[in-house]
Amino acid sequence: MTDVASEPEALTDEAILARFLRTKNQPTGSQTLGFRMVSVSQADKSVEVEFDAKAELLLNPMKQIQGGYLCAMLDEAMSVACMVASGMTAVAPTLEMKTTFFRPGQPGKIRGVGKVVKWGRQVAFTEGELFDPEGRTLAKATGTAIPTPFARYK
Repeated sequence: MTDVASEPEALTDEAILARFLRTKNQPTGSQTLGFRMVSVSQADKSVEVEFDAKAELLLNPMKQIQGGYLCAMLDEAMSVACMVASGMTAVAPTLEMKTTFFRPGQPGKIRGVGKVVKWGRQVAFTEGELFDPEGRTLAKATGTAIPTPFARYK
């Protein structure tokens, strides 16, 4: 007879989304960016997220979202996609990231998509995109991350 309790139950996409939406311990960086999870697809290893970019927190002197915050949004989307790809068993600290900017970001809603292109034991390859409210691409990124089980993450 096998010990069913030792094997964690697989989470559905809906359960993962609900977990993100009800969390009371959202990291301060996520709070600053105005992060909110919109949808999850374990099959596609992807997430759709939204950021509420506050003018009083994120703007540069030209009244546009400072590029570092756009990078942080992309990093957040790709990192959360890694958590989803792992079945919520691991985090994946970013090892390297390349960002291309297409247009300035403005305060307000920004939609993000994060995707894991390849999930391996030692490295994950990721992609991310940000869109303005009209659906125009603001920035794209690719990255590599190090899958790290929650139990070993300190």
